[in-house]
Amino acid sequence: MDEKRIKQAENNFINYLREGKIKKVNFNELIYNTYLRNAKESLNSANQLFQNKTSSLWVVVTSYYSMFYMACAYLYKLGYKPGHEIVHQVVNESLIVQGRHKIKNHLLENYSEEKQKALIVVDNYLNNYEREKAKRANFQYQTTEEVKENKAKTSLNRAKEFFELMREVLLK
Repeated sequence: MDEKRIKQAENNFINYLREGKIKKVNFNELIYNTYLRNAKESLNSANQLFQNKTSSLWVVVTSYYSMFYMACAYLYKLGYKPGHEIVHQVVNESLIVQGRHKIKNHLLENYSEEKQKALIVVDNYLNNYEREKAKRANFQYQTTEEVKENKAKTSLNRAKEFFELMREVLLK
């Protein structure tokens, strides 16, 4: 993730706060647990859909939603809750701003990786989140039934990895 993209996310996050598209909130265990439950349920659904070869489209959609709900849980634990307007973009930008260094530090701490390698890894996770957001929208609204099974598998694997990473970060 280049510095220009990070700066853009920072500017967008500040604007979203100012515009009320994301707000500082007091922590509520019920809301937090709902995000976590939705993330796990979405991941389980994606896995079942993939295993049963039911629908590649819905593997992509539910995989993305697992990542989305984990990102929401992370932001909520930090005291931020997105509104209803352009919520997926708000969560994406907010995760880049609020999560990048925390995830990097988690990876450094747990895997004893060099600083630059950890940044590359965290950027890959954040880029994967952004790719899945775009893929979900594209597949859900613009793609015909010829959705490739391998793309669905990629989405599911990314969602599993993101889920585990964010679960570990949230437990700290």
